[in-house]
Amino acid sequence: QVQLVESGGGLVQAGGSLRLSCAASGRTFSSYAMGWFRQAPGKEREFVATINGSGSSTYYADSVKGRFTISRDNAKNTVSLQMNSLKPEDTAVYYCAARNGGIATMIRNTYNYWGQGTQVTVSS
Repeated sequence: QVQLVESGGGLVQAGGSLRLSCAASGRTFSSYAMGWFRQAPGKEREFVATINGSGSSTYYADSVKGRFTISRDNAKNTVSLQMNSLKPEDTAVYYCAARNGGIATMIRNTYNYWGQGTQVTVSS
């Protein structure tokens, strides 16, 4: 099992940047693929980005491709989401998730563990 704690959310103007971080408990962090998902009010939780256990492979939703970057530091048990050129439509609660097995996936029900979420609000 793993516990996840997100940080770094906040209020930012359109065009600005934020960096979200997720700290994981446990001793086998590199065995988990990690993902970021987001959920706006009244909408389903949607895929944002994922990274495999070693950090060698990443995938992004089309809506964030070229603007967001996911990375991980297995020595520190952390995964980050650098968000640039933010748009008002990026406003959502962002969740960190972990998937046992190490293979990156965009399917939310394949993730085993979830953080509590952190609010990102982009003003226009």
